Amino acid sequence: MKRPTDVTLRSATAEDQATIKAIVHEAGINPRNLDWPNFLIAEDTTSKQVVGIGQVKPHDDGTRELASIAVIPDRQGQGIARMIIEALLARESGILYLICEHANQGLYERFDFVPLQPGDMPRDLRKLWRMVRLAQPALRLAYSPDFELVVMRRDAPLK
Repeated sequence: MKRPTDVTLRSATAEDQATIKAIVHEAGINPRNLDWPNFLIAEDTTSKQVVGIGQVKPHDDGTRELASIAVIPDRQGQGIARMIIEALLARESGILYLICEHANQGLYERFDFVPLQPGDMPRDLRKLWRMVRLAQPALRLAYSPDFELVVMRRDAPLK
């Protein structure tokens, strides 16, 4: 897929915090730990509208998670999420984790993420995964009968 030519990436600023929260809310993804300094912003070069976001967030146990990847609905399917993911991964070295819906697993496998079994998950992500498993019947009613979360890991080359 071609990279969008009308989108640039930049680090988030404090002024982006409300937009980050709004995009995460609209996307229906985990609204926890939305600290603007962790975010990369995709911005339309003409309108200066924020069209996508993503972050790498640290966890208390020292793990780092690729998270909050979201693109506004009318700009989806244009390669913006890929652009954000590639830029975030380029900044990272070592191990990186993510949590995604099973339906998105294939997307992240293209970036060399592999699914983990519970025993291979870091403590913080395993706790979150278990909490979601307990709520899974309700989540399947709210989202999809196939709703299931996957924890994945990527071993990035050291810089």
